[in-house]
Amino acid sequence: MKRRLSLLLAGVLAAGAVLTGCGGEEKVPSQSSQVFAMDTVMLLTIYGDQAQQGLDQATQTIEKLEKLWSATDENSEIWALNHSQGSWVALSEDTRAVLERGLELCALTDGALDLTAYSAVQAWGFPTGEYRVPDEAELAQLMETIDYTQVELDGETGQARLPEGMSLDLGAVAKGRLGEVLSQDLKELGVTSALLELGGNIQTVGTKPDGSRWRVGIQDPDSQEGGYLAIVEVADQAVVTSGDYQRYFEENGQRYCHIMDPATAAPADSGVDSVTVVGSDGTVCDALSTALYVMGEEKGAQFWKDHPELNFEAIFVSQDGSIAVTAGLEDHVTLADGYQDREVTVIER
Repeated sequence: MKRRLSLLLAGVLAAGAVLTGCGGEEKVPSQSSQVFAMDTVMLLTIYGDQAQQGLDQATQTIEKLEKLWSATDENSEIWALNHSQGSWVALSEDTRAVLERGLELCALTDGALDLTAYSAVQAWGFPTGEYRVPDEAELAQLMETIDYTQVELDGETGQARLPEGMSLDLGAVAKGRLGEVLSQDLKELGVTSALLELGGNIQTVGTKPDGSRWRVGIQDPDSQEGGYLAIVEVADQAVVTSGDYQRYFEENGQRYCHIMDPATAAPADSGVDSVTVVGSDGTVCDALSTALYVMGEEKGAQFWKDHPELNFEAIFVSQDGSIAVTAGLEDHVTLADGYQDREVTVIER
């Protein structure tokens, strides 16, 4: 069920993913650090007396997990798995845990998320920037290499095996899991307020120092200047967006994005420009932002209705410019100035 929503209008939105405002957070000591990892720039801001210790620990964790999970680093565990020629590969506990959860989410989304779609990502040239459009025969061959159910994971030994000719990538879950790990580590240090900007992923710890919610901008997919069409207010949650404007190339007037539809081995084209997922579980948010983008609004909304146990909410921005938000965000989303004419509907269970 859907109904129209009259959203309160936000003021002019600053040029940034997160609006910190100018309130009480300035009275609390903070430390910030910028890290380049997982093919993106990460900005970590931590408040409180444990800020520097938290930054140091977070940086070490980011470097550690990137070395384990990179699909392009010849020393990583994922590289070893992709080049094992069908043999068993020993995995660390960190890698085993994220791979196991990723495969569970592949099954839950009925393959809309498929970690083994990396062969298609490679064929289209996204890892190297050498873009190309495979022909139909090649796409048919690629589809035969995409099947998450063929990944074997031995929970007792911590080993995994991938059939020869297949390859996988943790890109749809890695930053979400990283956000979870960092958030938990910071809480164990006693940190109650932190903002972790992990590329397209936002992970918040607690609230802003003044007790108010973090305000995260949702980018307008059609904006050439990176403008924002809405703001979502969150506390102690992850916010993850997948969209066709993030990584793409154009050929013969057509745009091809990096998000692959496992069913076609080609860039997804489901009628949405972006999907933002908000929730308490960063891995779930990361995975579902991809899966719901592949599904499109209608199927994605039904998935939300069918899976309340995942405790997530979503924002769909369609190619026609309309916006749909799930009911749990109704009181936490506002339109940015200049977007008052957008049609916004609420998806209800």
